[in-house]
Amino acid sequence: MNDVHTHVLTVIDFMKTGHKTCFVKVIGFDGESGQDFEGEVKFVGDLPFGDLIHPKRSHLSSTCREFVRDELLHRYSLGQFE
Repeated sequence: MNDVHTHVLTVIDFMKTGHKTCFVKVIGFDGESGQDFEGEVKFVGDLPFGDLIHPKRSHLSSTCREFVRDELLHRYSLGQFE
């Protein structure tokens, strides 16, 4: 059987503050753990930071954490948080 994890990410809000800093509030679903989540990621320059995507501090499964990080980086690169 194919073991596929469907992760969901929704951006609730974002706010630019100061020079090249942007806070992005998200909610979602971790398809591996079966848990809903919410949190915030801060972009400084083009790099994302925050416990939600930190390898040692995140409560998300590793596949969901990587999904959230990659998806937010992709959306940021498209200018969706301008």
